[in-house]
Amino acid sequence: MALTLNHYSIRTTDLEGCRDFYANVLGLTIGPRPDFPFPGAWMYRGDHGDIANAVVHIIGIDQKKTGGLEGYLGDRDEAGLQGSGAVDHIAFFADGLGAMLAHLDGTGVSYRERTVPGIGLHQVFIDDPQGIMIELNYPAAEKAAFDAAATAASASLASGAQA
Repeated sequence: MALTLNHYSIRTTDLEGCRDFYANVLGLTIGPRPDFPFPGAWMYRGDHGDIANAVVHIIGIDQKKTGGLEGYLGDRDEAGLQGSGAVDHIAFFADGLGAMLAHLDGTGVSYRERTVPGIGLHQVFIDDPQGIMIELNYPAAEKAAFDAAATAASASLASGAQA
């Protein structure tokens, strides 16, 4: 049986904040969503005409408790909606490491980085508003090029200051 990731869903008490994070930090776009009996948003990574691109489904807690969410997906304790619970993290392949780091710095989103030895992968970790860890995987060659450019820029500044 061949499997591919279709989407992941997040239940949240802050639908707007969660939606804004995935749009403004990760660059996903809000797209079409079926008329479910509860609030939510589907976040796309490309063409809105292909539901396979709706990679993040955000489920807003029905504050009025109309029964739509509970009837459709079952009830959850709101206290358990923070953090990633049994899920440790969600990972995406990405490109444009330098642009993403500049974007994260510019938006004030904190991140952690590491390069995985032996497999050519550089990782950036961020946390969404619900406390779910998001892993962005870049080719390690992008990190090497980014570091080389930063070193060259520092050397250029240092030589200009000495002149």
